[in-house]
Amino acid sequence: MSFYIPVPDFILYEDDVILVMMKPSGLMVEPDRNGHPNLLQQVKSYLKSTLPAGLEVYAQHIHRIDRPVSGIVLFAKQRAVLKNLSEQFAERKVKKYYQALTTAAPAMMAGRLEHWHRKEKKKAALYDHPIDYAEKASLDCSITLVSQNNYRWDITLHTGKFHQIRAQLAAVGCPIIGDALYGSDTPYQPDSIALHAYRLVFQHPINQQEMNIVTRHNLQIS
Repeated sequence: MSFYIPVPDFILYEDDVILVMMKPSGLMVEPDRNGHPNLLQQVKSYLKSTLPAGLEVYAQHIHRIDRPVSGIVLFAKQRAVLKNLSEQFAERKVKKYYQALTTAAPAMMAGRLEHWHRKEKKKAALYDHPIDYAEKASLDCSITLVSQNNYRWDITLHTGKFHQIRAQLAAVGCPIIGDALYGSDTPYQPDSIALHAYRLVFQHPINQQEMNIVTRHNLQIS
């Protein structure tokens, strides 16, 4: 697919201070040194097109999801709300929900995965005991057989570590479909793995209303 998207078609919610986007897989959230297309620049271009000439455009993503992962990304449209939203993530007040597909299932079809997580070069390394520079990584999951040799994981993410879900599922013998980096030999869609951030719950930074954002996107089962 083209990595330039019609931004209005991917907006899940927008008001004067926040914007919630559905990021397609294959598109980076923020710029990199190679100048690849990214969601942040495309959101800024969209916002510029909605404002009178000469007005400052501001957009800042509050969190990231990996390039091959699809799902919800929250942006601040005003600097005044950036601190509030960032603190909600830092204090783990935000609820993050994912779905994943694997070709294997663990011995227990529901429960909690906990590891000690450390980023090592371009991958996450997991340990079952504390180790220098490692931090606790935790998620809850329930697994359902959805077709022959395809299992859907419904995941509540409690921590937001680098490649956390990808590494934790691989650590229990269930790499995400398409995720060759963590051991999957089952192909998925181009520039994509079968992992989707489908729901985000947070507090609106102005009126304190609970925002429960859910996508209509579904992972494709081969």
